[in-house]
Amino acid sequence: MNNTPAAGDARWFVCHTKPRCEKKFASLLTAEGIEHYLPLVESVKRYGKQTKRFTKPLFPGYVFARVLLGDKPRIYQQDLLARAIPVGNETLFLQQMTDVRAIIASGFELTLLPLIQRGTRVRVTSGPLWGLEGVVDDPANPKGIIVAVDVLQQGLHVCMSIENIEPLP
Repeated sequence: MNNTPAAGDARWFVCHTKPRCEKKFASLLTAEGIEHYLPLVESVKRYGKQTKRFTKPLFPGYVFARVLLGDKPRIYQQDLLARAIPVGNETLFLQQMTDVRAIIASGFELTLLPLIQRGTRVRVTSGPLWGLEGVVDDPANPKGIIVAVDVLQQGLHVCMSIENIEPLP
């Protein structure tokens, strides 16, 4: 039995675009008649006395597209795409995209955070502790990271916002 999708089957892909090409890539998909979703949020920047409002991608560098397997080469035609990653569990993916749409439509303030578990090794990305590495204490109630002092079998708990850390590979 062959479980490989036929060339006419459509699959969802996470399309990783080249830097700052999400909107151009979404326009290409629209022109090609390919179903896609680029979640956008409004951003406000203040430059002195001026205020600028614009939309930006919620997930920088990513557009979600439902592509017929035979049409997949068409999404690479303008050199805007780094790679297209097939979605493994499309049912879960579609539910999560429905949730994302509802959150954006709600107008509530939102912040994009990495999905981090207790014990994950992380690096501080900003502030005076930039570059410091540690372990997440409790992502359900994030109060900071624990920095090890192995020789003493001790750890220092540093209070900081989870927005200022990134998981290590």
